[in-house]
Amino acid sequence: MTFERLAADAARYYSGKFEQHGPTARGVDWNSEQTQALRFDQLMRVADADHEPFSINDYGCGYGALVDHLEARNLRFRYSGFDLSAPMIDYARAHHSTDCRWTTDEGELQVADYTVASGLLNVKQDADEKAWHEYCLRVIDKLASLSSRGFAWNMLTSYSDADRMRPDLYYADPRELFDYCKRKHGRNVALLHDYGLYEFTMIVRKDAS
Repeated sequence: MTFERLAADAARYYSGKFEQHGPTARGVDWNSEQTQALRFDQLMRVADADHEPFSINDYGCGYGALVDHLEARNLRFRYSGFDLSAPMIDYARAHHSTDCRWTTDEGELQVADYTVASGLLNVKQDADEKAWHEYCLRVIDKLASLSSRGFAWNMLTSYSDADRMRPDLYYADPRELFDYCKRKHGRNVALLHDYGLYEFTMIVRKDAS
C-alpha cells in the first residue's frame, strides 16, 4: 500500500467514528475524555508552555479537542490543526476561535515551535505490519520537519498484554523508535511510558541553533 492509500484509509476510519459518536473522545477513537486529556498532558511536556507564548501544529487534530485543553490551562498559543477528515475540520472551524487555523491540506501547514500527534498511528486496519511501520516513520519525519523547537506523538506499545492486542491495531516497539529519533532527529529525546495506559509518548526537543 502507498502512503497516500494508508492515509486515506485512516481518514475514512476516523470520519466514520466521528459520524457515530460526534465531537467526543469516542469520536476520535478514545475511551474517555479523561484518558484523552491525560494524553494531551503527556504530549504538551514537549513545550515550555507555562512561561511563554508558543505556536503549535496539531497533526491529526480531529475536531479540535486540544484547543479546548490548552485554553482550559490558560496558555498563550497560536494553533494550526490539520486532519484529512473533512467533517472533523468543518466542525472544528465552526466551533473554535477564528484565530485558529484549520486545514485538510498538509501543504498549508507551516513550521511551528512544536508539532504534536495524538493517536494518529494506532489504527492500521488491514495494512501489513511492514507497510504501517514505514508509514509511521514517514509521519514522524513530517512532525520533525514541521517543528522548530520540538515534537511529540503517542503510540500503542509492544509491551501491551498479548491477550488484549487487536489485529487491526499497531503496537510499536518504543526502544526502536527512541533509537530512530535519537539518531535522526536530535540528542534530546524522552520516552514516557509511565502514565498508566497501554501506550507511550515520545518527545523530541531540537537542539538550539
